[in-house]
Amino acid sequence: MTAIKRISSRDNPFFKSLHKLSSSGRERREVGQTLLDGPHLLRAFLEVGEKPKQLLVNETALQDAEISALLNLCASVPQTQLDDALFAQISELKTPNGLLTLIDIPPAKVTVTHSQFVLLLENIQDPGNLGSILRSAAAAGCDAVFLSQGCADAWSPKVLRAGMGGHFVLSIAESADLLGVAAEFSGKIMAASLQADKSLYDSNLRGKIAFAIGNEGAGLSQALLDAAQQHFIIPMPGKVESLNAAAATAVCLFEAVRQRF
Repeated sequence: MTAIKRISSRDNPFFKSLHKLSSSGRERREVGQTLLDGPHLLRAFLEVGEKPKQLLVNETALQDAEISALLNLCASVPQTQLDDALFAQISELKTPNGLLTLIDIPPAKVTVTHSQFVLLLENIQDPGNLGSILRSAAAAGCDAVFLSQGCADAWSPKVLRAGMGGHFVLSIAESADLLGVAAEFSGKIMAASLQADKSLYDSNLRGKIAFAIGNEGAGLSQALLDAAQQHFIIPMPGKVESLNAAAATAVCLFEAVRQRF
């Protein structure tokens, strides 16, 4: 097993870089790296054949059987132990589980011309919603997700936690020109609209499709609505006006799954 280095000073340059990475989306974009919090995300990352840059632990983690097994599995990866107080500064969890993983952010792997089952996300700003949407997209078998510049940082700790590893089986393109993507996509673009006459459940969702999903409060922009070839409504017999963006996306994706399989 790799010898574990120890850091106890907040003035340590490596700790300072980790602290910036944990708290700044700009820093994550500039260096192309992020932190995974906890053993579940590390295991999901390893399962797709990726290799971490560095493993970070606190003292308690070394007594945890699951974390120890992962450290042994990643014996060739540099490992660093941080004092508990330092570790707590870079983990967003109130009770840190003791393991953080430094990774390179995977590049988008699928171009719009080669994508089959797609999400276009416009200004999804809540990290929990975005993470849940990515988790549903991964579970439904989407191959590509395109995010507008107004979306939350897809690789932030909060979004990663809510995504539960879904990030690693998706091609995620941030700061995308969604109108350009829509113009280039050769399949059918679907958009939910309260003014639509056709139900989601009466729509043909087989073949090459993309769902355009809008901001939690404002919905889709008129330009992206106009770019969609088909509008639909999600029937809601209950007395609410609309669904949460993540819930609406899951309904759409799994109706497509039902029709396809």
